Amino acid sequence: MQLYCLIKPNSKIDKITINSDGSLRIKIKAPPVDGKANEYLIGYLAEIFDLPKKNIQIISCFTGSHKRINIVAEEETIKAILQKL
Repeated sequence: MQLYCLIKPNSKIDKITINSDGSLRIKIKAPPVDGKANEYLIGYLAEIFDLPKKNIQIISCFTGSHKRINIVAEEETIKAILQKL
C-alpha cells in the first residue's frame, strides 16, 4: 500500500495525523540531516505498523517533506491501524 505523507522533522514529539484529503502528516523528532530523518521515519513506521523495516520504503522525495511511502502489508491491516490513530 502506498501512503502520501507530509513529514515535519525536528518536532518535539512523534505523531501521525490524517489530513482531510487522506494523506498523512507525520511529525518526527529526528533532524533532517544526512538522511537521519528518513531512517528514523522508516523505524517509526515499522514500530507503528509492527513490521520489519525492510517492508517500508520511501519511493519518492528523499530530500523533501512530501513523500510517497510503500508499505508491504495487508491494506486492511494498515487502514485499521490508521483508524486507531
